[in-house]
Amino acid sequence: MFIDAHCHITGDEFEEIGGVDGVLKRAKEHGVSKIVCSGFDLASSKRAAELAEKYEEVYFCAGFHPSELHKYREGDLDEIAELCKRPKCVALGEIGLDYHFDDNPPKDTQRELFVRQLILADELGLPVVLHSRDAAAETLEILETRRNLLKKSGLMHCYSYSPEMAERFLELGLYFSFGGPSTFKNAKKVWESIQRIPAHRLLSETDCPYLTPVPFRGEFPNEPKNVKYVAERIGELKGMTVDETAKQIEINVKTLFFKMKDR
Repeated sequence: MFIDAHCHITGDEFEEIGGVDGVLKRAKEHGVSKIVCSGFDLASSKRAAELAEKYEEVYFCAGFHPSELHKYREGDLDEIAELCKRPKCVALGEIGLDYHFDDNPPKDTQRELFVRQLILADELGLPVVLHSRDAAAETLEILETRRNLLKKSGLMHCYSYSPEMAERFLELGLYFSFGGPSTFKNAKKVWESIQRIPAHRLLSETDCPYLTPVPFRGEFPNEPKNVKYVAERIGELKGMTVDETAKQIEINVKTLFFKMKDR
């Protein structure tokens, strides 16, 4: 059975294809046993919590994505903290830095809220789900100087930096998830990272509704059902069978997202 360790099913992209019920039905038909729906602002975090309470196979994360901080209002982290106390919240996230677009929130704002959310996760005893885009060195610097806040570890989701940088994040005890780009033609940097990272630190994700993997690249919306193609590619790169890969990823997910073990 496959696990989608990071996706977004809180939007309206799926309404014309059966909504969340349809998404989860198709996921089950394709062997997906669990999915983790990640919040990216307060509203999506609340919605993710609702879905987790409604559907047995859904777990969730709550947090503020760096690109969404223009929505942030003082007091929102208090509400995020309350969501994180719910039984099926497995991490605080996704949080981090994103310097890709010029109109993203100011870097100082991103850094401040990143650190505040790291502190909150530590106080709550939860791992973090990390988003980092065009900000590798600064993300690493913040995490290395605050490694005491990573007692419950964390996930570098949709990892896209160099294999050499991956070794630095590994030293912090972090896990890595890979999605559709791992199946793309000429994604050599991603492939090398997967080959270098130990199998016991690898997770599979879709990051849906985006980044649809081959053989459906370009289709929108992506869905959790497609995570099996990612797992298959990870297995190929690690010299493992699909069954071996799926079993190892399940162990990794439950080790990182330790709240899943009780269910």
